[in-house]
Amino acid sequence: MSRKASVYPAAPPSTATPRRNKDVGSRLARASVFALLIYIGGAGLTSLAQLAIARLIGPGNYGIYSYVLAWTSVLAYLATLGFNVSLLRFVPAYRANGRLDLARGVIKFALQKSLLAATLFGMTGAALVLVFSDHAQSDHMRSGLEISIVLGMAAVPLVTAYAIGATLIRAFGGVVSALLPERIVRDGLLLILVAIMAKSALRVVDAPAVMVAVLISSAFTVGLVFITARRFEPPGLRQTQPSYESREWWFAAPPLMLITGLDVFVSRAGVLVLGWTDHIREAGIFALALNVAMLVGLSRIAVATMFSPTAADLHARGDRQALQQLFARATLLSAGGAIAVAIPMMLIVEPFLSYFGEGYSAGAPIARVLILGYVFVALCGPQQNLLTMTGNEWAAATTMVAGAAANIVACAVGVAMYGPIGAAVGVALALSIWSVAMAIYIGKRLKILPGLVFALLSIRPSAIDAQQGNWFLRAGK
Repeated sequence: MSRKASVYPAAPPSTATPRRNKDVGSRLARASVFALLIYIGGAGLTSLAQLAIARLIGPGNYGIYSYVLAWTSVLAYLATLGFNVSLLRFVPAYRANGRLDLARGVIKFALQKSLLAATLFGMTGAALVLVFSDHAQSDHMRSGLEISIVLGMAAVPLVTAYAIGATLIRAFGGVVSALLPERIVRDGLLLILVAIMAKSALRVVDAPAVMVAVLISSAFTVGLVFITARRFEPPGLRQTQPSYESREWWFAAPPLMLITGLDVFVSRAGVLVLGWTDHIREAGIFALALNVAMLVGLSRIAVATMFSPTAADLHARGDRQALQQLFARATLLSAGGAIAVAIPMMLIVEPFLSYFGEGYSAGAPIARVLILGYVFVALCGPQQNLLTMTGNEWAAATTMVAGAAANIVACAVGVAMYGPIGAAVGVALALSIWSVAMAIYIGKRLKILPGLVFALLSIRPSAIDAQQGNWFLRAGK
């Protein structure tokens, strides 16, 4: 069985009516609203948790915590081997073809390989980061950094496990339910644990103590995610003897692994560069500003969560017009939500950050620069999801590599010249380069009109036809 045939079942081009396309767009809008509400609730809990942590441990310890958590996230998502994305393609496609044996096989394969990789990454990461991070400013801070690193690396397999588990829930159809454990339960429990530590006064609440809370909340989230996944799994799946197409699954792993790991790396590059260059306190301020700026990106993430499975289905059916309209509506929803959040945040960011404690208000200019970067990404729509759901993983990975390379260079130069605000400019620049590169590729290869302007035009089918001819001519059709 060829790779393309097994992942995307053969189907004639769809003759879907405009009414059907409109219904798909309406469902996307309604579902995205539910997802956005969960993301907003999760962001609220995350903000409360970060507020409590930042106020309790101060910029220095918060810098250690943010630095270690960034490494934990990068390694954990690299360890998913891309299965936190590819399972969204393989499992629904196998179910649609009646191949529950392959569906069970890819699930077992993904869990075994990713958890093994996570364990190895955690052990190796602890050794490497401990060796190369010996740059702290004092013995006390060095000790806190080393203990936090060990705890963070222990959490790597747990983060990988709940990332894969949440993907399974989405692949089984429980899209909104997949968001609850990570977005609500994990951060809610983290907030409760930090509050208990602060009230009990049994020990000083510092970076290592917070990492212990992260470890506990992550373990609880893993259990909840897999209980939920079993509730949503299709009937007969567990009774089916698994079949394996390992070569096909490994083929999809490298680009998706790059995409997943670099996606996390790009968003945390500023924290990593600042921490690596002995700016631990500044890393804490940058991390808090980044958490605020990322609120602008919630609409894009929520829309992408609902967009991905529908886009995969339309691509499998060969319905490019419906896919164009779906992407257009997703872009409008993403951009509208981002702008609605960005405008008030730009105005209130300085007094908002000042509530987190002394010294954090210096992050206001950083947050404003990052907000502009995330608005630009939202204006381009869920481009990465469009590429991965249409079998263009290597294209998505290539553009991500370009963005990550630009990010690390720009951050390093920016930090050397201007400090944390230079890192913010580097991140915003990298996000812009990455988005433009994806837009160009999508226009040339998928013949999908990218960007907000084309999204507005593509709501009207007649506008699609007229504008596509001009766009594709310029793009080198």
